[in-house]
Amino acid sequence: MITRKEKEGMVDQIARELEQAELIIATDYRGLNVAALNDLRRQLKAEQCKYKITKNTLTRLACRKARLEALEPLLEGPTALAYTSADPVAAARVFLKFTKENEILNIKGGLLDGQALPPSQIKALGEIPPREVLLSQICRGFQAPIYGLASVLHGNLRRLVYALDAVRRQKETA
Repeated sequence: MITRKEKEGMVDQIARELEQAELIIATDYRGLNVAALNDLRRQLKAEQCKYKITKNTLTRLACRKARLEALEPLLEGPTALAYTSADPVAAARVFLKFTKENEILNIKGGLLDGQALPPSQIKALGEIPPREVLLSQICRGFQAPIYGLASVLHGNLRRLVYALDAVRRQKETA
């Protein structure tokens, strides 16, 4: 039996972790076996994301303490919380991939920077390309006009060289 002091300590710890989180995802883990849960935890840990199963009453108290009341409606039935203060897109991507492989896991919803997210938006967040891909797309966008300008200038220069060469040949034949 856990003492009241231990429960208060757990609530404080959960509240601190939730306050620091950029993304919080609530899931219904019913039907997942231990191996699948451990696999999910391993994948999330690789993305600096925690996945915890705690009593809803303790989590509800922690949400109130952290001023995250928008999360409380999701705390019905067996609920596990995943949260990260690192890359929220990477964590959502792990859930997107995991739910494709294990349809049993049900995403209830979540919070992104304190704003409520339905499951559909969490899945959409997971479909965003990785940061490196987005940066390369931006660079390509900046590069395209410069490349076009260089190509136009090079074409004009080439035409000038051809014109001068034609004048030189005309003078040689005359």
